[in-house]
Amino acid sequence: MKKFFAILLTLALTVSCLSACSSPGNKETTPSGGGSAAQSEVEKIIAQAQTMTLEELAKKAIEESNGKTFYGVGNSSRGKSALPLFIDYLKTIDSNYNMEFEWQQPKNNKIFDQLTADSLKSTGTFAMTLIQDGNQIESKMVQTGILKTFIPKDWASANNTTVEAYKGYLPLQTLNKIFEFNNTGSKTYSNVWDFVAEGEHGLYMDIDSEIVGKNFLYMLTKPEYAKGLKDAYDALDASKKSYFDPVINGLEKDATELGLDANGKYALAWIKLWVESYNAQPDDGPICNTLVQKSATDQFGLLVYSKLRSVEESDQVSKKNVTVAAYQDGYTGFGGYGYCHYLFVTKNSPLPWTACAFIAYMTCTVDGFSAWGKDIGGYSSNPTVAKGTEEKFNHSTSGGTDFPVLNDKGFDWWKGKLVIEDPAYCASVAFTVGSWIEMLTKYTAQ
Repeated sequence: MKKFFAILLTLALTVSCLSACSSPGNKETTPSGGGSAAQSEVEKIIAQAQTMTLEELAKKAIEESNGKTFYGVGNSSRGKSALPLFIDYLKTIDSNYNMEFEWQQPKNNKIFDQLTADSLKSTGTFAMTLIQDGNQIESKMVQTGILKTFIPKDWASANNTTVEAYKGYLPLQTLNKIFEFNNTGSKTYSNVWDFVAEGEHGLYMDIDSEIVGKNFLYMLTKPEYAKGLKDAYDALDASKKSYFDPVINGLEKDATELGLDANGKYALAWIKLWVESYNAQPDDGPICNTLVQKSATDQFGLLVYSKLRSVEESDQVSKKNVTVAAYQDGYTGFGGYGYCHYLFVTKNSPLPWTACAFIAYMTCTVDGFSAWGKDIGGYSSNPTVAKGTEEKFNHSTSGGTDFPVLNDKGFDWWKGKLVIEDPAYCASVAFTVGSWIEMLTKYTAQ
């Protein structure tokens, strides 16, 4: 087995190096989103759109799409709620404007296949996309030139930068998945290592069902997060350390072979114990519905924070039955992970001006973000919009004293408590750490 792992790791490192060296997406001269040196018509429109205000873009959108149908695709169903608001906004500029729309939300990670197939047409069906999973976005969508980044001028200004200076994708929002536990019993979780202690089986969406969950595990090996795990381990008492020590020490060699730093063994140990113990669930909704049950004593999960919004109170079900682990005084270690929904224009967009205007509307106005901003656990990437969203919806006090679990502390607080996805880092370790995790999942399944 050790020889097999060594061979697999060598191959993975070779492929990773070749990919990094040959990828056109790593060349600074490549236009946004990959492609050739000569700009396509969509890229020319994006370049022009990035110099314009939202109102200027809106006028272009009205001219382009009046009487037409707009097709969007995304990992979030809420694009369907945002589009009517966008149309209403355009009508404030031209009352005669009208546009039909359709929003699709592919399941089971099929969005990448759908966008790839659509990219083969001379003119695509989808005008834009809202998409998650930075690792696959980078390798399958950006480096291949299928998706094009558009940075709204107003968004860049709100973030105290310029379109030219900003590097990276355009995030609509950061979402958090957090540790929550049922509090009807006596058990508490005060350290992130408590979730992988002996006998624990957290409820979690399977990492092969939602790939951002796998990216979370990749991110734990990044030095800053590995150090956080080491610091949390140091805070444990001797009896708890004695359970983890054999696992941690047994992975020191693997950490070295994977090119991780001195704290890498702590990250690998946590990953190994988590992968081997979590109770795989089909979605975050069922996890939430389980944890709020009075009968779910001593169970915990790692799930999207906003799922709590839909819990209906009864004798057997209550949001009061759940505690957010990181909100406890004295909690040590990360309290969950964060990942982004990114916005792109498709390379063969049939309505590129309208796509850019819609993207600017969602990222630069409170109303445009409200389809997501109305609930806890989703944080606009635009500081001005984030502030306006809190003023409008009062998430920090939305639960009051009756349901304190709903009092969202906001992204400025959460960002220091989350393992936040970095697409570039995830892509850099997808073959190495990724292969190691694949080995774990295969043998756990057996």
